[in-house]
Amino acid sequence: MFYIRQPKVFDMNRIITVLILTIISPYVFGQVKMKNEIDSVSYALGASVAGNLMKEGMTEYNSDAFKKGFEDVFKGGSQIPEAQANQIINAYFTKLRAAQSEKMKAEGAKFLEENGKRDGVTTTASGLQYEVIKMGEGEKPTISDKVTTHYHGTLLDGTVFDSSVDRGEPIQFPVSGVIAGWTEALQLMPVGSKWKLYLPYNLAYGERGSGPKIGPYSTLVFEVELISIDK
Repeated sequence: MFYIRQPKVFDMNRIITVLILTIISPYVFGQVKMKNEIDSVSYALGASVAGNLMKEGMTEYNSDAFKKGFEDVFKGGSQIPEAQANQIINAYFTKLRAAQSEKMKAEGAKFLEENGKRDGVTTTASGLQYEVIKMGEGEKPTISDKVTTHYHGTLLDGTVFDSSVDRGEPIQFPVSGVIAGWTEALQLMPVGSKWKLYLPYNLAYGERGSGPKIGPYSTLVFEVELISIDK
């Protein structure tokens, strides 16, 4: 939960280099027979490239143009210079990422608007939402304290991205050393409490996201148990 992912830059040369290293033994894939190593490598490259492009948000392509560009380079030339090709690729995937970011922001805003109407959900001035599962009777942490907690973090679709509960080991950290939504919530929670937190993206990992599972502009849900204050 503490790793901040850097902005992604689509680098076709890097992806192709990685894919070329993925050489497999001859297999039969569907109706395509792999008679030798080149057959297997060729199919593996095609499948791997497609998989990586889909992860980047690409949902359609022109197979004739793709094949033509591939063959032209192998024959020693291309209709588009390499520098221009990289510009085209980066511009396209930048546009895809921007569209996905707008979708994530809209989905998060809609969820929080509806969630805030539910009985038992409190919304603070910052936009943090919390729901008390259990109210403890201990003291509340301050910004200068360290705390030990158990937590379980999910995306809006229920995907678990981090969980000390699943690992079976609570975690200690400074109240000031975590994402803004946590810092705010912890100072409201008496020791012994267990709350459910709903964090808008600006109180979580913002426009960058974090790690492979938390995308840009993600609204996050945490169940947090405050075990102790460790001064």
